[in-house]
Amino acid sequence: MATFNVATIDTGHEDMIHDAQMDFLGTKLATCSCDKNIRIFDLNVQTGTHTFVAELKGHEGPVWQLAWAHPRFDTLLASCSYDRRVIIWKEVLDVKHDGRKIPKWEPMYTYEGHESSVNSVCWAPPEWGLMLAAGSSDGTISVLSYVNDRWEAKKIPSAHTLGCNAVTWSPPTGPSSMSAGDPGSNAITTVKRFASGGCDNLVKIWKEENEEWTEETKLEGHSDWVRDVAWSPSAGLTKMKIASCSQDRRVIVWNNRESDGVSWTPELLHVFDDVVWHVSWNFVGDVLAVSGGDNQVSLWKKRESESWECISDSSKSQQQQHHH
Repeated sequence: MATFNVATIDTGHEDMIHDAQMDFLGTKLATCSCDKNIRIFDLNVQTGTHTFVAELKGHEGPVWQLAWAHPRFDTLLASCSYDRRVIIWKEVLDVKHDGRKIPKWEPMYTYEGHESSVNSVCWAPPEWGLMLAAGSSDGTISVLSYVNDRWEAKKIPSAHTLGCNAVTWSPPTGPSSMSAGDPGSNAITTVKRFASGGCDNLVKIWKEENEEWTEETKLEGHSDWVRDVAWSPSAGLTKMKIASCSQDRRVIVWNNRESDGVSWTPELLHVFDDVVWHVSWNFVGDVLAVSGGDNQVSLWKKRESESWECISDSSKSQQQQHHH
């Protein structure tokens, strides 16, 4: 078995931490909290050490979620809060008199188009440019894009009644559709899609058509609020996969083998003992991490028998329990 060095970081937050996100290179960590602040740390993976870099103050309520933009863009971090705002923070180098370059963080853009708490932010694949989806308790979803040196916002009204809890983008290599401009041409364009989960117990899939976001399909399977959705990163060109989790204690994996974006088949991964808050795929898209109200994390992998099996569980007492 591989052994892992565990480094504990005292973040210095004054209240509960809601999210902690490492950047793509694994050299920075951002944390956010009920204390309204975001804290940035530099990480040294070799030595397991960390250095506090900056505290980002700008939100006026608990900060729920963070998302790092792809490093091909500047060093950008998006945050969303109970204060109804999305803030996109940028790291800039402050050149001192003696030539030293000191990194400092400043808000690059603040979006104030929501009427209630913003619960989730997620960057689109970098192939589609600098684009961010944000889901709010006001029931709407915003898609923010950086075009021609300025931020533009498109709003999806009434995306989820009672509120949207989570947003997740499809990978850029998803199923393609023929170019709408010339049906006879062989030009292939990749459809931009993302999924959302809400307080209407639904997972919805949205796609961009004629520069507007439209509902492609809704996935019905949960019997309580959907808390998180995660689009599998590399299910390949042949099929798409989305995991969703809910207050109904269930995790469902939705498969779209037809690659049409519409015919999704639900597969119940497991019924847990408590509310399930988060689902997250590994880089390859074959292992799903699940965390819930019992403060446990479990890892699930699909076996050749086509059933999902728990391959790791943070509570040893539950390791013997295999539910099929």
